[in-house]
Amino acid sequence: MRFERCRILFGDEDFEKIQNSKILILGVGGVGSYALDCLYRSGVSDITILDYDLFDETNQNRQIGSDAVGEEKVNALAKLYPGVKTISQKMDMVWVAAFDFEPYDIIIDAADTTKVKIEVAKRCYKKLIMALGSAKRYDTNKIEVASIWKTHGDALARRIRNELKKAKFDRNFTVVFSPEEDKCKEKGSCVAVTGAVGLTVCSETIKRILK
Repeated sequence: MRFERCRILFGDEDFEKIQNSKILILGVGGVGSYALDCLYRSGVSDITILDYDLFDETNQNRQIGSDAVGEEKVNALAKLYPGVKTISQKMDMVWVAAFDFEPYDIIIDAADTTKVKIEVAKRCYKKLIMALGSAKRYDTNKIEVASIWKTHGDALARRIRNELKKAKFDRNFTVVFSPEEDKCKEKGSCVAVTGAVGLTVCSETIKRILK
């Protein structure tokens, strides 16, 4: 049976909670694709993925599904994960303002754009698990989970904190981040960290479902 070992681990009642949860993943690149894989294999049956990009050859060092170079990420992943719902949509400020986040139990933010991440946090902080910077690093032991206000050593987290303070937004939400010092100036990346951040996001999602 496909999920027999998940049922053994979680027990029937908690596994039903996992199966019945409704998850939205914003961005299915190096982090989001691994969060998707983990949630799908853990039994979540209602997953929506949202992205607008096409797979590029440069994605192949870190993104699940990236052998489908030139294809829309959401479409390629829908073939790998049958039953996943897809939204091919560019994430910008207009989209954030108009999108209905209400139907989802948990929103996973694995998007790249800082302004979009900030607006998503303002709109659905109670349901949010946000992934922060995972490029330019290779030490998975440095990955941490904390409130956005307890982050340290992550430039993206600092920018988000500062912008939220300017907006007089003081609510709490969970982030997955790494304070590891940048190992390069350009957008170098290692799947050990991008994938591990996605798997950590999945773990935090399951823990929240079971609360």
